[in-house]
Amino acid sequence: MTHVDAQAVLEHVRDRRPAMTDLLADLARAESPSDVPAAQRRVFNLLADALRPAGYEATHLPGDTSGGQLYARPADRPNSSPVQLLIGHGDTVWPQGTLDTMPVEVTDDGRMRGPGVYDMKGGLVQMVFALRAIRDLDMTPSVTPVVFVNSDEEIGSHDARPRIHRLAKVAERTFVLEPSLGPQGKLKTARKGIGRFTIRITGKSAHAGLDPEAGASAIVELSHVIQKLNALNDAERGITVNVGMIEGGQRPNVVAPTSRATVDVRVRTGADAKTIEETIHSLEVSTPGVTLDIEGSIRRPPLERTPRNRALWRCAQAAADRLRIELDEGMAGGASDGNETSAFSATLDGLGAVGDGAHAAHEYVDLEKMVERTALLVLLLLADPLEPDGDGAAAKAAARAPHRKLSN
Repeated sequence: MTHVDAQAVLEHVRDRRPAMTDLLADLARAESPSDVPAAQRRVFNLLADALRPAGYEATHLPGDTSGGQLYARPADRPNSSPVQLLIGHGDTVWPQGTLDTMPVEVTDDGRMRGPGVYDMKGGLVQMVFALRAIRDLDMTPSVTPVVFVNSDEEIGSHDARPRIHRLAKVAERTFVLEPSLGPQGKLKTARKGIGRFTIRITGKSAHAGLDPEAGASAIVELSHVIQKLNALNDAERGITVNVGMIEGGQRPNVVAPTSRATVDVRVRTGADAKTIEETIHSLEVSTPGVTLDIEGSIRRPPLERTPRNRALWRCAQAAADRLRIELDEGMAGGASDGNETSAFSATLDGLGAVGDGAHAAHEYVDLEKMVERTALLVLLLLADPLEPDGDGAAAKAAARAPHRKLSN
């Protein structure tokens, strides 16, 4: 790691805690639910203004189905220099008007409460002030940080995914500013992959009292399918298969001609993702006279503890030691954009706020921990490049002006 006075960084950031608190309050009051694209503009404007003192110029990239994304880079960055990616999202699960019953407030115990402060506007504040600290302290990262903030992460990042992939492919490493794992502040060094499947069964209707043998019940067949799916659960391997929604039939006295199930699948490894996906698509009917149609896939791959991701975790441990703060790791059952970036670059997730209550009424962040985690991010951004893995050299060679590519 490049020589940096870690304690000086920590004290510099601590002096900025009031400004960090103010920015977080402003961002939280800018309500930005995923399904209101126009609401994202205020968040992006606040971030663009906050990044300017760090020497960053920001561009609002339009979205097709979302509020788009914010891409920011140093105004003086050479087009050919290698990059490291800072990624986050400005959208929240909270509908507009939530502030009326869940106002932004700072409590006597040093916490800020409010919609989206933990997931994940606190992480965006830490990102901004880490970049400002690097400029204020006249430090130069050997790998240029660039920023990408999307507005549809809470609903799957469908609009942002192509741009996320393009950036991750050219990035030396990726830091995800999602909140840490619980009040202990664990970094998320693994995440499960997530799949969604829809199973439709077509049978044949008949009068349930007069001529039941003439029908073929789609509901009976669905009951068999559900049992087969349930048998795929494997707690030891971290595989969960949940039939979360079912529907079917017309009337109580009619043999059901149709039924449908929606299935959520979570897996720890890419190998299990492939196996489960193939198994679900190979399901066969047990009831004569019915047909089965299966759609879906593992939409978000697992974020695994690969060698390059482990190297990044060790870098974080070393930085935490220098700051004299405790740091632990854990696995998250939910997915993030880190699941996407890990396929292309070394990725470390959960670097955002320490707190609790994501998507819950008691959502809060620990403001002093925000200071510590901002200093941690500064040291990570200043760290020397990791040793390239098999395709690292190709990624470096490809790092050419992501701003131009993203604007397509």
